[in-house]
Amino acid sequence: MVSDCDGVLIDSEAVALDALLSALQPRFGDGERLVGLIRPLLGRELAPLLVEVFGECGADASEAELAAIRALVEAQCDLRLALVPGVASAMAAIALPKAVASNSSSARVHAALGRTGLAPLFGARIYTPDLVGSAKPHPGVYLAAAGGFDVAPGACAAVEDSVTGVTAAAAAGMYVLGFTGGGHIVAGQAARLRAAGAHATFDAMAQLPGLIDALTKPRA
Repeated sequence: MVSDCDGVLIDSEAVALDALLSALQPRFGDGERLVGLIRPLLGRELAPLLVEVFGECGADASEAELAAIRALVEAQCDLRLALVPGVASAMAAIALPKAVASNSSSARVHAALGRTGLAPLFGARIYTPDLVGSAKPHPGVYLAAAGGFDVAPGACAAVEDSVTGVTAAAAAGMYVLGFTGGGHIVAGQAARLRAAGAHATFDAMAQLPGLIDALTKPRA
């Protein structure tokens, strides 16, 4: 099983959205429009997300601005680090090898998993753009995770909360479960995830072990 980190393991996407708004609203105003621009892009790497938002607002983002906003977002995510409710017990109940495929840096993923106690569940099986060379929606992190298990991608289940992540996992050929229980999720997300390639969706981590168990049982 392969899981995204932010929004699936760590309930950080809502924090990131708040931090981005606090950084961008003084310059661009219209917080409601900014939320509408940012929310669909959550799950992407931060730099291209910012470049797209700046472009939609008719501005260019300098390297200094990108670095400053990244530092703000990362500081807030570190300060308000919290697990998605129920994820620790759900992951512990799944008796399968596990990996993380994230658009965050490997250092940040390892640090977050270490601070929240999830690290032993995943070990060294962390796949990120700085290690793999490509970011979601490219399937590279998911293909690398399957390679780490030494199995075909079609033998893996992926858990994602964003259209970007679902697109990546589906392109890799995995069975994709879309999670809609994070603090950042809004109405209609389940339909968006299914349209991006999710085979099923769920909104509470207590449901995940049963969904995975159903996938691993031999079919009659």
